[in-house]
Amino acid sequence: MDVKTILGHVDHTLLKQTATWDDIRQIVDDGIKYQTASVCIPPSYVGQAAAYAEGRVKICTVIGFPNGYNTTAVKAFETGDALDAGADEIDMVINIGWVKDRKWDELEQEIRTLKEICGDHVLKVIIETCMLTDEEKVKMCEIVTFAGADYIKTSTGFGGGGATFEDIELFSKNIGEGVKMKASGGISSLADAEKFLELGADRLGTSRIVKIAKEQE
Repeated sequence: MDVKTILGHVDHTLLKQTATWDDIRQIVDDGIKYQTASVCIPPSYVGQAAAYAEGRVKICTVIGFPNGYNTTAVKAFETGDALDAGADEIDMVINIGWVKDRKWDELEQEIRTLKEICGDHVLKVIIETCMLTDEEKVKMCEIVTFAGADYIKTSTGFGGGGATFEDIELFSKNIGEGVKMKASGGISSLADAEKFLELGADRLGTSRIVKIAKEQE
């Protein structure tokens, strides 16, 4: 698998708290140049980035990030606000405490609510795999499917662990038809990126693949 093919599956990501507009603009420039699937940036920069990108790369942002314990009403407002500002794709974080409390109906309804707001826009659901048991991950595959989301995503990158091959294999066996997978967090080599894609991941959340592409020029 060549680098260009891999880059086409990358959500080129910058979510550090210290990110400045100059940093974000560079991410957008890189996304355009290397034809990444999207650039994933903080909500506060979505409007500026969308105006700057002028449709040359999709703008992705995060909701309830990184802890996921905002109320559904707050997440719903965040989602609508991001879409109004020009976001093309939304990556939401679930309420992990609700998983531990086995509040399955509430989790499904929250995802469904945000998907209704997204409409035709892509909704990815971050379940923070490093904090869940395999049983909980399987249950979340079921809930994400029933709620109508477009993707299940492994990690925020802020939770102490990232994507693993085992989690993508587990997802692939338990998600429903039409649900795609995003591996995110700690993807640092072309070999790892290729393996995630071969296991069935459709998107990769990482900043390092673009850096590798630059180094190969």
